[in-house]
Amino acid sequence: MNTSSSPPPPSNEDHESLLLESPSPPPAATTATDLEEPCEIQTHMRSFLKQHTAYDVLPVSYRLIVFDTRLLVKKALGALVQNGIVSAPLWSSDTHQFAGMLTVSDFVHLIQYYYHHMSVEDALQDIEKFEIGHLRDLEKKLDMPAPQLVSMHPMATLYDACQLLATSRAHRVPLLDHDHLGTETIISVVTQYRILKFIAVNFKHTQSLRRTLADLKIGTYKNIATATMTTPVVDLINTFVDKKISAVPIVDDQNVVLNVYETVDVMSIARAGRFNDLDMPVEEALEARPKNYPGVHTCTLNDTLYSVFRTIRKQRVYRLIVIDQDQKLVGIVSLSDILGYLVGYEH
Repeated sequence: MNTSSSPPPPSNEDHESLLLESPSPPPAATTATDLEEPCEIQTHMRSFLKQHTAYDVLPVSYRLIVFDTRLLVKKALGALVQNGIVSAPLWSSDTHQFAGMLTVSDFVHLIQYYYHHMSVEDALQDIEKFEIGHLRDLEKKLDMPAPQLVSMHPMATLYDACQLLATSRAHRVPLLDHDHLGTETIISVVTQYRILKFIAVNFKHTQSLRRTLADLKIGTYKNIATATMTTPVVDLINTFVDKKISAVPIVDDQNVVLNVYETVDVMSIARAGRFNDLDMPVEEALEARPKNYPGVHTCTLNDTLYSVFRTIRKQRVYRLIVIDQDQKLVGIVSLSDILGYLVGYEH
């Protein structure tokens, strides 16, 4: 399994304290007859997930950034970038309630709307007064369904959290609590990565993870959207929205993986107000990435679920690009794919 050696970008989750006990050492080599069936892997995992709560996943010390829905999108974007995060929970001061999440997808939709419906000059003027609360109106104009308002209690089990993430196709779930008067409080946000990192550190039945991705059929291997270095960025933005995906592999004419363009890359365009540059090729857009970009994580179908978790434990990973021995694209293993497999949910 190949991963980038670059350090991951900063995040609200950098100060972690996930270890409950010392992890088991890497399992010894086994024969095929020693390996457990996939259903047994899921049995062990579900038992583990039901023994722990979402609260267990939270670090001892963490910082939570919450935006009021009346905050300007431009200021929210600046705060996200400054703090090295890509999402934040929203609070309505009108209703005194949790009001959803501000995510990268919102900026993708905003840029797509400006590109197709406004001149550059009008877009630059509009962004100066565009409030977060208006994003839902924009989605209606784009004929897009409003995002699901998912949340859960901090003491809900990790199994429930994984089920909710899998069925809603969300990448994160806010944790909400209520006092005896019914007043709502946003406690934190649990992400797919944080749950999988917790599993990677604390799950003891590592022997059961010695099955390959091919055996377990984890990942997407058909109808994968791809692009080349000359593909205009606007085409990728449209692909993100139309296919509801967060990354597109960049390949050459031989289908060799060169890079990956992600929805998070769109944030740099939004912050710079480069609404007139969406026709630039992907190759140029990739040059705007921060120096601490963690790189592209790859694996093969022969890699095991154990090796995937080992990578997640060491580095911040959002997806793995599956390649063959010639570095050609085979598929994509997302964190959603892994979580879905663990709880027996298939998209």
